[in-house]
Amino acid sequence: MVQFTLVGADVHDKSILVKVAVDRGPAVTRSWSNDRDGRQAMIADLKRRAAEAGAKEIWFAYEASGQGFGLYDDLTEAGIRCGVLAPTKLKRSAQERKKKTDEKDAERLLEVLRGHLLAGNRLPEVWIPDMQTRDDRELVRSRLDAGEKISAVKAQVKALLKRNGVGRAAEAGEGWSQDYRRWLTWLTQEGSVLGAGARAGLLTLLAQLDFLEEEAGKLYEAIAELSEAQRYAGSVKEMRKLKGAGLLTVMVFLTEIGDLKRFRNRRQIGAYLGLVPTAAESGEQNDRKGHITREGSARLRKVLCQATWARVKHDPEEREFYTRLAEKNPKHKKKAVVAVMRRLGIRLWHAGLRGMEATA
Repeated sequence: MVQFTLVGADVHDKSILVKVAVDRGPAVTRSWSNDRDGRQAMIADLKRRAAEAGAKEIWFAYEASGQGFGLYDDLTEAGIRCGVLAPTKLKRSAQERKKKTDEKDAERLLEVLRGHLLAGNRLPEVWIPDMQTRDDRELVRSRLDAGEKISAVKAQVKALLKRNGVGRAAEAGEGWSQDYRRWLTWLTQEGSVLGAGARAGLLTLLAQLDFLEEEAGKLYEAIAELSEAQRYAGSVKEMRKLKGAGLLTVMVFLTEIGDLKRFRNRRQIGAYLGLVPTAAESGEQNDRKGHITREGSARLRKVLCQATWARVKHDPEEREFYTRLAEKNPKHKKKAVVAVMRRLGIRLWHAGLRGMEATA
């Protein structure tokens, strides 16, 4: 008896290429536009094929990407079982990496799906956040993006001054203080050490910086308001008790992680953060540890790194922990940083859970 219509898909911004098969049968290749009409036409075609074959269920698989989960939502709404797969957990041979095509990618996902349904292999699915979490992420990620743009503009300002041989004046103070900003403003005026073109370039950079900082402030206020929502308030209160865990760090953690209860122990949260080492063990060879896996959210690792340095600076216990690890291996101090980041991530997770229980 026919059980499944299986679909492996290679999804791009403008197109979706699918490989469709019934159970162990041969695959058929189809291509659709990746818009609302194209997806609905694809769904109708898949349902027709399943009905003709007498298949009980349709299963669809594609790789997670920056395009979000709109395709997943459409398929689920249509009653199609959909698996969004983690690219970092899909094995590729050296030959597959060298000869990568849309059809081969779709066929590979079809075989992964076939192996799961017909042979019981594990399906490396990502966790799908609910609509509220997705919307909250947009706000928090916008604030992170604004921060990165501010850093980029500041770097451009420094580069402009360096190109024109202008060093920091004594009255400019240190860092991006008010004195420094006043000095930069003076440089944009006629009669300063800069030429007309450089003055115009600096002026527009400072205007961009003012705009971005104002927008970042508005976004931070919105995040502060969001943190008081019932779904976050308890966790935020507990997590912010940890030194170095500011509001933005905490909200990035909560929105990127999503459901804290989906992790059972500290090892799972450490692995999700991508802060555990890779391992290579074969036969009689010892287990060799490599670089961290870097799985999960890069945004979250970045804010954890920033919070880690704040903890090392202001928390004597954390400073002693970091120093002890760094002195043990002075040529690889990054390992000590990663260890502190992992410990902070685990503590934030525990604190978040305590906050949830307190408000339950």
